[in-house]
Amino acid sequence: MESGLPMKENLAIRSKIWIEDADGKVVIGFGRLRMLKAIKRHGSLHAAAKELKIGYRALWARISATEERLGAPLLIKRQGGASGGGSALTPLGEKLLDDFEKIHTQVEKTADTLFAETFGKDSQEPYD
Repeated sequence: MESGLPMKENLAIRSKIWIEDADGKVVIGFGRLRMLKAIKRHGSLHAAAKELKIGYRALWARISATEERLGAPLLIKRQGGASGGGSALTPLGEKLLDDFEKIHTQVEKTADTLFAETFGKDSQEPYD
């Protein structure tokens, strides 16, 4: 290939999206999506942090920042004790997780389709 560009088979598209507030601060992105899903799955911030291999404080700081930016809680926290405590998503937390996951999935599908149409085997030079 004379142009020095990689072969089409070696090309892939990647996209990264997030929602931010009016000050440009992240409300939710893929990282926070993973956090909410892990909290929902485990019912515990500690277990979610362990699964994600991040510190409890780092996880809590990001969730807390999102709650502050939205002006509403994402988690229902139960105190520890004999029953162990834990956390669950509020209805807003569930909605944010579901809605952002839908957007994220649709953006990926759209990007993949556009990429295939543009760089697919029916595309023109110089990628052939």
